[in-house]
Amino acid sequence: MNLPIVNFTEPLSVLVALVLFVLIVWLGKETKKSFVPCIMLLVFLTLLVSHAIELYAMDSSMQQMISDIAISIAIDFVFILLSFFSYLWIDDIEAKDTKKKSIDNSLDWFWKKV
Repeated sequence: MNLPIVNFTEPLSVLVALVLFVLIVWLGKETKKSFVPCIMLLVFLTLLVSHAIELYAMDSSMQQMISDIAISIAIDFVFILLSFFSYLWIDDIEAKDTKKKSIDNSLDWFWKKV
């Protein structure tokens, strides 16, 4: 039986990924380096691609595994969205800290709507 690389249908896996996500965002905020959440974004994109490849390679007879991988892909998308927003946020912090002129305020449109 072929198991997914990271099975996000197990609550412990989601909890570990969430804790790592929060720690990496905190590390990026404390160091004021935007490459830290960028690495996390790339990791989640790699997981998404690997889950998609696994879904493509599955036989149609493995309905439970297909369902698990589909749920994992959905959770991958959520983590990608959160990683992208955290990257924009920490990039803005880094630009203010180094007094670089930012091309735009990437999150202003988001915070004004909230």
